Amino acid sequence: MLSFNPVWLSYIIILWFGIAFVNETNAQKLQGWETNTEKSLINLDELKQGGPPKDGIPSIDDPKFVSISDAASWISAQEPVISIEYEDKARAYPLQILIWHEIVNENISGDPLLVTFCPLCYSALVFDRTVDGEVLEFGVSGFLRHSDLVMFDRKTETLWQQFTGKAIVGDYMGTTLNQIPSQIISFTQFRENYPDGKVLSRDTGYDRNYGANPYTGYDDINNTPLFGAGNDDGRLPPMEKVIGVKMDEQQKAYPYYITRKEHVINDKIANTPVLIIHTDGATSALDASNIAESKESGSTGVFKRMIEGKELSFAVKDGNIVDKQTGSIWTVTGQAIKGPHKGKQLEAVTFGDYFAFAWLVFWPETEIYSNN
Repeated sequence: MLSFNPVWLSYIIILWFGIAFVNETNAQKLQGWETNTEKSLINLDELKQGGPPKDGIPSIDDPKFVSISDAASWISAQEPVISIEYEDKARAYPLQILIWHEIVNENISGDPLLVTFCPLCYSALVFDRTVDGEVLEFGVSGFLRHSDLVMFDRKTETLWQQFTGKAIVGDYMGTTLNQIPSQIISFTQFRENYPDGKVLSRDTGYDRNYGANPYTGYDDINNTPLFGAGNDDGRLPPMEKVIGVKMDEQQKAYPYYITRKEHVINDKIANTPVLIIHTDGATSALDASNIAESKESGSTGVFKRMIEGKELSFAVKDGNIVDKQTGSIWTVTGQAIKGPHKGKQLEAVTFGDYFAFAWLVFWPETEIYSNN
């Protein structure tokens, strides 16, 4: 059952008086904005006020990082982090911080990246924030569409859909940000796989109750999405989590109720051999009021199951992920740590963990994986 903490209460108030927001004119909805509403891919009525106003949820624009050993003093072993390995550098972004900020404007190896997390969709996505050769800085607009975070760039105040990375209203209309591979794993798994990695610091410049979950009880399969999410697809419970993969024009969703049992799935998407991994590991960020005490949700990864042009197939043996061809042992981050392939790395595929309602409303033509 949901707990009525302050953030939930603000959402309930919005729902009680939501008709005032729903009935406001498009001009009122974007009053004070510099967004070019003449360019739009959507009906502006699809934008819903999420409670906090523009920048009411502050992005982190000058992120600081600490060592893994320093972070261990305030983050528990199983807490979830967004893990990025980019240009031989590894960074972890704890969801205990992202849940309060939703956006980090980042630079890794001189490349500008955008790290995002929408709690209502459980969508953790990373993008390149360079558009037409120019670096953009992003903020939280305060709008939701299909329960998903709507971002804005501070140059033109174009509105961008976090789930797709696409500009939906404004001068950049139709432009899509390039997604960068990332995954949600536990802090311990990040530490074991990237001992020299860095962790986003709690020194954000803001006073927030990091470690607390302001959406207590939201991660319950019997719940319904806040603010609605479009038509109910009907193929999966809306709050079932899925591993969602989009390659070329093909989309596929792997329900957690299958992946948590199988742990590894050998599949093909768009004729590309892929490996779906779901191990024990990270807790949910949206369960208990204290993230460290939440139920385990697991850690996931998606990779091309090819090494040096040869296709591999994987299984679980004695609790380890192994390839059937050589018996090498692999981690959730796609690294071989023992056997003939030791030291080799599978190529990461862009994917995400999402509530089913969100994946299906944005990618309605998706195929849902079945092990039957």
